[in-house]
Amino acid sequence: MTPHRRVLRAWGAALLTLVALLTPLTPASAANTLTMLGADVSSVQRSLDLGARYYDAGGTARDPLDILMGLGVNYVRLRVWNNPVSGWNNKARVLAYARAVKARGLKLMIDFHYSDTWADPGKQYKPAAWANHGIGQLQTDVHNYTYDVCSSLKAQGTTPDSVQIGNEINVGMLWNDGRVVNNDFTNLSLLLKAGYQATKQCDSGTQVIIHTANADSMANARWFYDGIAAKGVRWDLTALSYYCMWHGTLANLYNVITDVRSRYGRPVVLTETAYPFTAANADGEPNSVNGTEPCAGHPASWSGQATEFAWVQNTARDAGAIGVFYWEPTWYAVPGNGWDPANINGTGNQWDNMAIFNWTGRVNPDVRWTP
Repeated sequence: MTPHRRVLRAWGAALLTLVALLTPLTPASAANTLTMLGADVSSVQRSLDLGARYYDAGGTARDPLDILMGLGVNYVRLRVWNNPVSGWNNKARVLAYARAVKARGLKLMIDFHYSDTWADPGKQYKPAAWANHGIGQLQTDVHNYTYDVCSSLKAQGTTPDSVQIGNEINVGMLWNDGRVVNNDFTNLSLLLKAGYQATKQCDSGTQVIIHTANADSMANARWFYDGIAAKGVRWDLTALSYYCMWHGTLANLYNVITDVRSRYGRPVVLTETAYPFTAANADGEPNSVNGTEPCAGHPASWSGQATEFAWVQNTARDAGAIGVFYWEPTWYAVPGNGWDPANINGTGNQWDNMAIFNWTGRVNPDVRWTP
């Protein structure tokens, strides 16, 4: 290639990058498609058992999985807690719902929190059964528990297609033993290796995901993934959470995705995103996201929700990601399906305005998952 042509190619690449950053609603690039079109529906079992109804855009009551499939979903994510007080999102419940997922030909992602309750950047509580275990025993715990859940799923013909070893583990998991302190990733790396080994022993085809909520910062993402890579941690997919009200602009998201994709040589997937369809609240539990326009240019409305989701998908696609998952699209306000697993009947739903179904179970007619 001549120097002149190299300059032209470099200029063209720079221009394409600028266009992607400035116009996230540009048509999908023919060079990349989203193959993991996902939804985390971890709360839906309890909603259904409590009598919730789900209606498609035409007003017909249908199974929520069938409605989501009609909107383009091909992948379901389910969280698993070790021993939640509520009895929901535990191994037995996940095994049961995995049958419904796989019976429809959907792919399955299992999200290990390694906790009896929510694990996220601000809290990573050990399960009560592991509370007094040190790092040596915790490695065994993670390996055995991961293998047990995975092999139980496999035994019933619902082998997971992917698993997350931890949920939003920005500074580690199973605190305090697995927390990253003073930039020391040693203990965390031991836990991640245990989870990886267990997953591959269960089924070599199951992809291992390492998930952070670092879509807001390239520096934070590099700090974390550089840290585990330096310790020899192996993984198959890099996962990020992205919520515009917490993680910044789509231009920044584009930059983070392209950086981690090229830096670590692994496909990238957004395993969480969502946006409100209303600023109102359906129950006595304060909403996680408030305001009539949480992100500039996107009102809290059905059209605003659909547009934001489309923009996130387009940005992810243009940046070279392979998937986007909407978090809890089916968790509308159903009394008795509260946010706190220790008090599921006595708490409300902080996500009732973020689902894609309104408070009577009618789906947002404008939301689509697009390859």
